[in-house]
Amino acid sequence: MITGKVKVKKCIQIMEDLYGAPEAEQIDPVDLLVATILSQNTTDKNSLKAFGNLKSSYPDHESLLSAQEAQIEEKIRVGGLAEMKASRIKAALEKIKADAGSIDLGFIRKMDLKVARDYLMSLPGVGPKTAAVVLLFAFHKATMPVDTHVFRVSKRIGLVPEDASIKEAQAVLERITPPDKYMSLHLNLIRHGRLICKARNPNHSDCALKYICNFYSHATSLK
Repeated sequence: MITGKVKVKKCIQIMEDLYGAPEAEQIDPVDLLVATILSQNTTDKNSLKAFGNLKSSYPDHESLLSAQEAQIEEKIRVGGLAEMKASRIKAALEKIKADAGSIDLGFIRKMDLKVARDYLMSLPGVGPKTAAVVLLFAFHKATMPVDTHVFRVSKRIGLVPEDASIKEAQAVLERITPPDKYMSLHLNLIRHGRLICKARNPNHSDCALKYICNFYSHATSLK
């Protein structure tokens, strides 16, 4: 029986051959935090538009913090849940400033992973996925964000148990994935989920992962 570590390495290689190996980019951690809060419970298109509206109106973090909450709500309304997200963004920026003396998360870089995760999750509106996104993409720490695509595709392939919760799936993926491949696996699972392994009517015929996929094996055995 193929082990999780062997299967995840096969998945990573197949998807990198198909989609390429993502490269780390420099990104402001606070911008990423705000963008990720905006991405909650909405589409990428709408969250990106909401974030663009914020950046064009408030080019720095201090001006965003100083803005009236109602004004922020109007700028991000396209992303949905505007009142809740505006409140969370303001509160998160306030706490960061109170803790660090400025609106800067750079101090997280020197923190142990668990301490860094716990700090981020102490911020309003920040759960495990948002914290993991900031830690992985802003600080290149070895943690695995699990969004709906990663959750669905990793379970179908058989990287994590079918009955796993999101928290359990994150723990399993972090355990079996080589630390230098967290970003690659995360981004390529999302891409594969959007293009091929959709929630409804997954495209088995064009799936490069089908021969190591539990879901495909089960589907074909029923025919």
